[in-house]
Amino acid sequence: MPEDRPPVPPFTRETAQQKVQAAEDAWNTRDPHRVASAYTPDSQWRNRDTFISGRDEIIAFLIRKWARELDYALRKSLWAFDDDRIAVRFQYEWHDADGQWWRSYGNELWEFDEHGLMRRREASINDVAIEEADRRIHGPRPQTEREIDIPLQ
Repeated sequence: MPEDRPPVPPFTRETAQQKVQAAEDAWNTRDPHRVASAYTPDSQWRNRDTFISGRDEIIAFLIRKWARELDYALRKSLWAFDDDRIAVRFQYEWHDADGQWWRSYGNELWEFDEHGLMRRREASINDVAIEEADRRIHGPRPQTEREIDIPLQ
């Protein structure tokens, strides 16, 4: 029997927000194994133009991602939810090996099983080059900023 990963569906606004913050916190560790543990063993992903199936592929994908997206720091914001689904918008900043900083904007659609593990993730993401001086995201979100929404631009 799978271990529960609370909060579990059906979601309320409060539990959906908790799920979004937990995902943000996990991704900001840049630990592929920790992140992958929140997904079902047969989880299905679309990340940009890449299709991924299962935890092993998730881990391999994240290892490649964070080798390329250096000093990655993420913010997620709850957009909508229902019984077992959550929609989020997010932004993250990172730099490439040449030192160019990027802000990546995106939307994700999540679907969860009865244990609170994500079984489906669809992510659409666009990258915008920024100057280092224009960065807004400098590491994991401080506790004092947990309720602050991310700006559109």
